[in-house]
Amino acid sequence: MVNVFFKQQKFVIKKRFNDFNGFDIEENEVLWFELINPTPNELATLSQEYAIHYNTDHSQRVSSVTKYWEDSSSVTINAFFTNQDENETFHTEMATFILSNNILFTIYYGTLEIFDSIQKKVLASPKKFEDGFDILTKIFEVYFEKGVECLEWINKQTSLLRKNIIFKETSTHDDILVCLSNLQEFNVALRDSFFDKRRIITALLRSNKVDSDTKNNLNIILTDFSSLVESTTVNLNSLDNIQNLFASQVNVEQNKIIKLFTVATMAMMPPTLIGTIYGMNFKFMPELEWQYGYLFALIIMAISTILPVIYFKKKGWL
Repeated sequence: MVNVFFKQQKFVIKKRFNDFNGFDIEENEVLWFELINPTPNELATLSQEYAIHYNTDHSQRVSSVTKYWEDSSSVTINAFFTNQDENETFHTEMATFILSNNILFTIYYGTLEIFDSIQKKVLASPKKFEDGFDILTKIFEVYFEKGVECLEWINKQTSLLRKNIIFKETSTHDDILVCLSNLQEFNVALRDSFFDKRRIITALLRSNKVDSDTKNNLNIILTDFSSLVESTTVNLNSLDNIQNLFASQVNVEQNKIIKLFTVATMAMMPPTLIGTIYGMNFKFMPELEWQYGYLFALIIMAISTILPVIYFKKKGWL
């Protein structure tokens, strides 16, 4: 599927095409081609009509170290976007941006919510978009806003998790570990994505194809992403502190259990010794013939059990 955004007079109009069939828009009017799950025919037409090369091997695009490169006629960018769905599950998708003749081409597979937001902004404020670089700048700006929302969500969940651990609420240890691991993974994914955007924006600032006004906007966005990277570092430290707090709490609980069994073992040793002595069945043991010998032995065993417990409590070991 291909969405085409083009300017007519003072408005930006969106049209949808399949395989570019019926495409009759002048090239100088086009701002943005959005290719969603493109077919081989659509990619072939794109390559023929606009002399653009797109690597159809997804594994090579993902594993490629180069995220930005340009030649005499175009700029190509591979960027990762980390998103959170309605179920609060995060996932990372890759999108390719190609800028040629001031037209932006975006190619991606799957669903990227950020592009829905971009479409609304482009259609609502057409005066702000004169070429593909303006749209690309807006994409980075909107992703920054999404990043702020995601970091705020992580901060909120981190605070709730800390309270859950300290006040020992209903969550089990397994639930806490799963929540902590998910927050750490989400935060790291966001951090990598922000680093990715900083590298791309830095490369764009060095390009001769970007005009001065766009570079000024990109400089501001670069500073914004730098602040987000710092925020993710703070989040990582907070999550590490929570992990240490959780580990300490588990150790305390384990020590309590070990202490309980240790005290129980120590308390049972004297009566066990007494019972063992009377169980030796020596021939000359007066208590064996005594009428109250059994009761006497039980009382001694009970006293020998209670005394260590009282001693441990006075020492503060219980």
